[in-house]
Amino acid sequence: MNVSLKPKHQKFIQEQIESGRFSNADAVIETAFELLEKLNEEYVQWVKETRQKVEEAEKELDRGEGLDGETVVNQILERFQKERQEKT
Repeated sequence: MNVSLKPKHQKFIQEQIESGRFSNADAVIETAFELLEKLNEEYVQWVKETRQKVEEAEKELDRGEGLDGETVVNQILERFQKERQEKT
């Protein structure tokens, strides 16, 4: 596979080599792919965990354990008002 790099990416790779952090372009690119793989794995895990949380929330709502939005907003406003009164 042949890949063409943009000049800014070529410059970045060259700077990394010149800094002494990497010995050659292959090492820079290998590290970039390792980081991309890690980022992708973390994203996939985040999606999985978020789906699980949404499914659990749906089950809670089905069991009648949820609160309507108006109740939640009112509870938040009450807490803010109470804290504001305590500060004065």
